Amino acid sequence: MSPLLRRPGRPDPSARTVTLIAKPGCHLCDEAREVILRVTGDLGASFEEKDITRDAELHRLYWEQIPVTLVDGRQHDFWRVDEQRLRSALTR
Repeated sequence: MSPLLRRPGRPDPSARTVTLIAKPGCHLCDEAREVILRVTGDLGASFEEKDITRDAELHRLYWEQIPVTLVDGRQHDFWRVDEQRLRSALTR
């Protein structure tokens, strides 16, 4: 997003990070990834993905909720990602 298009006082989405906690073979994870990649691509936010099957602590915390979406390390959503809600979270 161009600095000229940002509203004063609003955070720069390119300074934000969206994390997807997922597992292989999860169709909801695939759907969530598509939405997150579209939004982060449009806004310039960073994207990272963590595999719940490779991290015991993530598994303990989130195994019933995957896919889980975090924004800057804080839980934003689980199961489904609402595109407009994610866009709003990254721009406020």
